[in-house]
Amino acid sequence: MTEQQAPSGRRDLRLHLNENTAGCSPAVVAALRAMYREDVATYPRQPALQATVGRWFGVPADWVRLTNGLDEGIQMVAQAGAWHYGASRPSPAEVIVVDPTFEVYELCAEAVGARLVRIGPEPDFRFPTERLLAAITPSTRVIYVTDPNNPTGLGIPAGVVDEIARRAPQALVLVDEAYGDFSGRTLIGPRLERQRNLLVGRTFAKAHGLAGLRIGTLVAHPETISLVCRVQLPFSVNISAMTALAASLADRSYLDWYVSESAASRELIYDFCRRHGFTYWPSEANFVLLRVGEGASAIAERLAERRIFVRDKSDSPGCAGCLRITAGVVAHTRLALAALEDSLAPRPH
Repeated sequence: MTEQQAPSGRRDLRLHLNENTAGCSPAVVAALRAMYREDVATYPRQPALQATVGRWFGVPADWVRLTNGLDEGIQMVAQAGAWHYGASRPSPAEVIVVDPTFEVYELCAEAVGARLVRIGPEPDFRFPTERLLAAITPSTRVIYVTDPNNPTGLGIPAGVVDEIARRAPQALVLVDEAYGDFSGRTLIGPRLERQRNLLVGRTFAKAHGLAGLRIGTLVAHPETISLVCRVQLPFSVNISAMTALAASLADRSYLDWYVSESAASRELIYDFCRRHGFTYWPSEANFVLLRVGEGASAIAERLAERRIFVRDKSDSPGCAGCLRITAGVVAHTRLALAALEDSLAPRPH
């Protein structure tokens, strides 16, 4: 790790929200400091940055729409699905999700008055392809899938998303690739031309470290982007976020460094789990889900007392006794695992 890439030394070690534990690229901070007062005083324009993001993902600019965090994109898909696809379809609208999954999907389904259809987990969190396909009905308006999944870090088998989109032409299918920078995989490409009801969502919160500025993007065929953007309010992405993203995309070496740190941290967590006999799931994301047993909540609390925060996922479907730990900077992971080792030791009475 170079001096420029060193973390800032904040007291809290936040390993519970899958944030970038190193912080953003130094180039981002420099770009924000170089902003003019007039930049802040005027409404931002997206076209130039959309073109840059399009080149980043290998698609034309009109295949891209910037969003106020990927959460806004998720909400836009829910609204567009209920509004457009719901106009001539049976009611109530249905939104399908695969558990365990990102909680925002449920919030967005509730916001548009849709009925949430949950597909429960398979053993070892295998993707429930057949049960998901069987759940599709004429009332299905939106299907959310995450690749790789949160909180398991597991990827969706090849070809499954194409089959889902083919079997649900009356619905919008959003593939949430929030952790695509870590998996190195994406569905962005020719299939978006073939499957006009398919969208890919990406965020710049995780690997790029821009969570505090809130910026993401939807990528889809222009017809689909145009449809979904009818429900987006104007100027929802702020100028600071756009300035930061442009600088971050120009600093590929920093992104590559952080992704490599995350991969090394995952291996450290796997080794820890093997030594202690904990079940874990090999992750394609910047976190690892591990099963520590009935004491998961108590362990998370002990770590919090030391200002090291991990996510207790015991209440999520199929995740009893599980913790999710962000795999970021290697030095941070070593600190967290040392503290976790101490937390596993019996406390004196």
